Amino acid sequence: MKKDFLSLWDVTRDEIFFLIDQALELKKDWSRGSLEPVLQRKTLGLLFTKPSTRTRVSFECAMHRLGGACTFLSVQDTQLSRAEPLSDTARVLSRYLDALVVRTYDHQDVVTLARYASIPVINGLTDFCHPCQVLSDLMTVAEKKKRVDDQVVAWIGDGNNMAHSWINASARLGFRLNISCPEGYWPSAQVLERARREGIADIGLYEDPGAAVKEATVINTDVWASMGQEHEAEKRRKVFQPFQVNAALLAKAPKDAIVLHCLPAHRGEEITEDVLEGPQSVVFDQAENRLHAQAALLRWLLTS
Repeated sequence: MKKDFLSLWDVTRDEIFFLIDQALELKKDWSRGSLEPVLQRKTLGLLFTKPSTRTRVSFECAMHRLGGACTFLSVQDTQLSRAEPLSDTARVLSRYLDALVVRTYDHQDVVTLARYASIPVINGLTDFCHPCQVLSDLMTVAEKKKRVDDQVVAWIGDGNNMAHSWINASARLGFRLNISCPEGYWPSAQVLERARREGIADIGLYEDPGAAVKEATVINTDVWASMGQEHEAEKRRKVFQPFQVNAALLAKAPKDAIVLHCLPAHRGEEITEDVLEGPQSVVFDQAENRLHAQAALLRWLLTS
């Protein structure tokens, strides 16, 4: 039976730990030249509506390193741009490909494609959640802190798709998650309610970002205006200013706290230059780990 990866709810706690361990091993294998090309003769499709640097390149490189191939499909260049139903596209692509990564706006589009596809469908980002990014972020936390489930993670800024995926991760793994957002920009109440109802989440909501980072060993933020929200950027810059991750905020956290940012970063907005480039930042290791975490995910979905 095929398995999809549309959100972190699609994997169990044990499967997340397995994928983290596999990703760390694959990183070592690549470094010592012993990575096995286990996906030979496999082809991954990348069906993207939104622009991408890290998601596209990391999936393409991961597939190449594992011996497989990729084909990139801009939605604008497919028959979807001429109103072909998603259900038809999903069934046709399933005849050509072995797995499909989808990066788009509406989460329901990924759900529909997965429903009709006979191959694994991976959520490469929707407006609702970004599970591939947080899977590799969890790998980065494990790499830097040895364990994931005993950390205190702070999310500072917009209650967006990244925040939702961190909530899902907390629900699955049980680590403490402190969320601090401006009024009106909190994560979805439904996402929080499900995490508390079905998971082992330990989630706190804070109006004061200083209180949220007080015990945090991992501090995380994202841009204030995501793709599709550019028209709100000026308004958001004013509302979000007290939630900037800067030296003053970092000084309120434990000295061994690490700083994450999924990139692209807007220096001087959600994060300052000195913090992004400072000694507590692990942002570029985090970016590299997209490749290794997704290699682990592809190998698991296509060989198990």
